[in-house]
Amino acid sequence: MRIAIGGFQHETNTFAPSKARYEDFLRDGGWPGLRRGGEILETMVARNLPIAGFIEQLKGSRHTLVPTAWASTEPSAHVTQEAYERIATMIVDGIRDAQPDAVYLDLHGAMVAEHQDDGEGELLERVRRVVGPQTPIVASLDLHANLTARMLECADTLVAYRTYPHVDMAETGARVAFLLAQRADGMARPVVAARRVPFLIPLSSQSTDLEPTRSVYAVLASLESRDVPTLSFTPGFPAADFPECGPVVFAYGTTAGSANAAADALAREVEQREPAFGLQVLSPEAAVRQAMQLAQRATRPVVIADTQDNPGAGGDSDTTGMLRALLACGAQRAALGLMVDAQAAMAAHGVGVGRDITLALGGKSGVVGDSPFTGRFRVEALSDGRVQCNGPFARGANMVLGPSACLSIEGVRVVVTSHKTQLADQALFRFVGIEPTTQSILVNKSSVHFRADFTPIAHQILVAAAPGPMIADPSQFRWSRLAPGIRLRPMGPAFTAR
Repeated sequence: MRIAIGGFQHETNTFAPSKARYEDFLRDGGWPGLRRGGEILETMVARNLPIAGFIEQLKGSRHTLVPTAWASTEPSAHVTQEAYERIATMIVDGIRDAQPDAVYLDLHGAMVAEHQDDGEGELLERVRRVVGPQTPIVASLDLHANLTARMLECADTLVAYRTYPHVDMAETGARVAFLLAQRADGMARPVVAARRVPFLIPLSSQSTDLEPTRSVYAVLASLESRDVPTLSFTPGFPAADFPECGPVVFAYGTTAGSANAAADALAREVEQREPAFGLQVLSPEAAVRQAMQLAQRATRPVVIADTQDNPGAGGDSDTTGMLRALLACGAQRAALGLMVDAQAAMAAHGVGVGRDITLALGGKSGVVGDSPFTGRFRVEALSDGRVQCNGPFARGANMVLGPSACLSIEGVRVVVTSHKTQLADQALFRFVGIEPTTQSILVNKSSVHFRADFTPIAHQILVAAAPGPMIADPSQFRWSRLAPGIRLRPMGPAFTAR
């Protein structure tokens, strides 16, 4: 087969403070920026990304890959209309020019643009119009996809990650490639069955390292068979205000009967565990006080997730609630990151290592209940912000975070960068001279991805809810457009239109 490949990755928090502009997709940051044509094949090597796994799986096969365009940027509010249309046009035009026998797209599944609620469904529909009804279209999806009916209608097969932290992104791309190769060998287009789960699941409760999600995915794997070649559960991204936000189970079978039976069985497994998906979070000071108590007898750091300012869920990674709590409680040998403040980073570079500087740090994104923190900091280290990540989640990533610094104040060290990514790799402390394994307390602006690299070094992990745009309890968002009747949290109130 001649396979056109491309990708468009964005996770949209419609309540977040900043939109994703075209310029954001151009810049290399936590992930590669826009790549076109052969640049995709050159860039996507040995990375934990779906398209990298897809390419690797088909390398040396009889199939030919024709790269179009691939783009990604950190989660935020809506993708601007300009950004969406420019990137979608590159992909669709590239596919049209390729005249392919099949199409693979590396998608997220929770993209909302200024003018399109269903960013992926719109893209898949445009691709379908170009290639016609018979050409296979397959795609990989993030575990947090908000799956839509249009996505299911326009694609032959969709396959979602099965881990959160997402350590299987490349593996998912490889699974999609395997299924597409089976189509080339004569397998018929599978029949899909989907079931919507009637409650939103908090982000931190979706971790596959923890119950009940871990058991759900174990059941999922057991339900796959020759008659059900692939089955997915997307717990959803519970911060996108549109009618199809929420968890979905979807199965592909050789017959409608096999697909329906698998989808029904897995949906029952999810729904009967609803009470267990509840979430426990601590206030900032309660989390720090508990961490300090634990640290007195611990030989490894206590890690606190600053979950509501997670840049991997739309936060700008600049709120100061956890920094204030560390200082108010007198925490020592504590480190926090990433605090994104380009002005502060440049000011630190201006005075140099070993000097003191007064800064109004962070707090610039306008989050309710947050403000800049003014203090006198010591500049301990400086960096150009280039980081090689090696942890299970971000492995192979060459991050470009711009001018960066380690600033210290009263026993607390802060990693300050110019661009955002979630602190999900130990290298994001080490690149400014902080050895994470020797700290008493680590505060990571992340919800779950950090667990992949930090669980092995952590004495215990706590979750804190300081001010931020990714509210831990989804029932607290000001929803207006959800599907009527969906419960806003496990065992919680049902949504009713205002």
